[in-house]
Amino acid sequence: MSFPLLTATAVLPALGAIATAAVPAARRTAAKWLALIVSLATLVLAAVVLVRFDPDGDRYQLTESHAWIKDFGVRYELGVDGIAVAMIALTALLIPFVILAGWHDADPLETGSKRWRPTQGFFALILLVEAMVIISFEATDVFLFYIFFEAMLIPMYFLIGGFGDRAHEHGEQAASTQRSYAAVKFLLYNLVGGLIMLAAVIGLYVVAGNFSLTQIAEARANGTLDMATSTERWLFLGFFFAFAVKAPLWPLHTWLPNAMQESTAPVAVLITAVVDKVGTFAMLRFCLQLFPEASTWATPAILVLALISIIYGALLAVGQRDIKRLVAYASISHFGFIILGIFAMTSQGQSGATLYMVNHGISTAALMLVAGFLISRRGSRLIADYGGVQKVAPVLAGTFLIGGLATLSLPGLAPFVSEFLVLVGTFARYPVIGIIATVGIVLAALYTLVLYQRTMTGPVKAEVEGMPDLRVRELVVVAPLIALLIFLGVYPKPVTDIVNPAVKQTLSDVQKKDPQPEVEASK
Repeated sequence: MSFPLLTATAVLPALGAIATAAVPAARRTAAKWLALIVSLATLVLAAVVLVRFDPDGDRYQLTESHAWIKDFGVRYELGVDGIAVAMIALTALLIPFVILAGWHDADPLETGSKRWRPTQGFFALILLVEAMVIISFEATDVFLFYIFFEAMLIPMYFLIGGFGDRAHEHGEQAASTQRSYAAVKFLLYNLVGGLIMLAAVIGLYVVAGNFSLTQIAEARANGTLDMATSTERWLFLGFFFAFAVKAPLWPLHTWLPNAMQESTAPVAVLITAVVDKVGTFAMLRFCLQLFPEASTWATPAILVLALISIIYGALLAVGQRDIKRLVAYASISHFGFIILGIFAMTSQGQSGATLYMVNHGISTAALMLVAGFLISRRGSRLIADYGGVQKVAPVLAGTFLIGGLATLSLPGLAPFVSEFLVLVGTFARYPVIGIIATVGIVLAALYTLVLYQRTMTGPVKAEVEGMPDLRVRELVVVAPLIALLIFLGVYPKPVTDIVNPAVKQTLSDVQKKDPQPEVEASK
């Protein structure tokens, strides 16, 4: 029996979460170091998965399959394709930076505060989220996926509601109320989506007789499972609704700005760079593979919703007064691009969407974590409370600028390649939508540059005169992310080589081929 590598990659952070939570309360620093070491060990396992995966091999590799609930056809089935490998690598890469960036976010509050902040719990919850996200990327049993798709909401609820941002203009009591509201809103939105998906999961079992993604997809392909058109469409909508809430897609997005605003910067990164990616990943793995006809049927409506997300998110980002809400609405716009690429049903679009998931995770982490360092120094999230920061903290301002330029997809930085592929792939099949989507690029330049101008340039405000520059720990967090943005912006081939074969198989599932160019290239 071969070593269960995929299981180990998910179980290690789960065990680390238990061990971290068990550290005595008096040894907060030990809990932090334990969580960091576990996250680094998980990164090593993810790297082994990456090395052992053969892009030209079988669709699902490193597979594991064991009986679980025999009476209901539920199995413990894991397997990864190129898209899953890329997402596991992204998750494992970001968690150590999240832990380092949040090193002091769960320290005791100021003297006299009645609120207790369990440091061990904060880092244990982060590791628990990592474990659940990784196994969600690995699961090829629909029921197994559903369990962890929903279970990750619980630790995220406590991270948002129990460890919120200390920077609040109306005091601690108001901050606590807003955190509770944001956490409950996050939980309710995602629970409703999950309940609708549960009905669809049960319906799928009634139709197919099992929960195995590979068996159901194979039966669909060879004609042994003939699903009625209306049934397939209803099941697709049940799955897609849950994934669209998680993604988040307009108009199911409204929980995200509140959640990111009230979270600490590392938890905000966990939300949008890690957890939300499960939604877009699941669209590729489950919606397109299980329900190919329904996916094609729903494509026009989904493209319109994605287009609205792009423009709407960017427009609202332009008008934000709060730094974190601006990044949240920018992410809504970016997720619109990802979903646009997925449902453009072209190899360029889906490769770009997958690459965008990776690049957006890195760029958003860089921008939000630097913003968190900025906010922790000034004690305010409001853009108007800053000015002239680049004169007193040039390294902080410089990294903030690079993160912002990546957000607007500047050529030479990683998101540009993915956004370009999405637009090319969309234009090839839906030229009008592709043209309109480019407005999002213009608006991204506007909200990013205005944010930088108002916070970093101009006269130095009295409140930021003594602001320190980035410290060593903060540089260790930011520098690798900036380096990755530049490297993948110049040379994205390592990622595209992994995901492209999986993308071709996904297109084959929905029986789509790339449109032929109207003008052939000259020889």
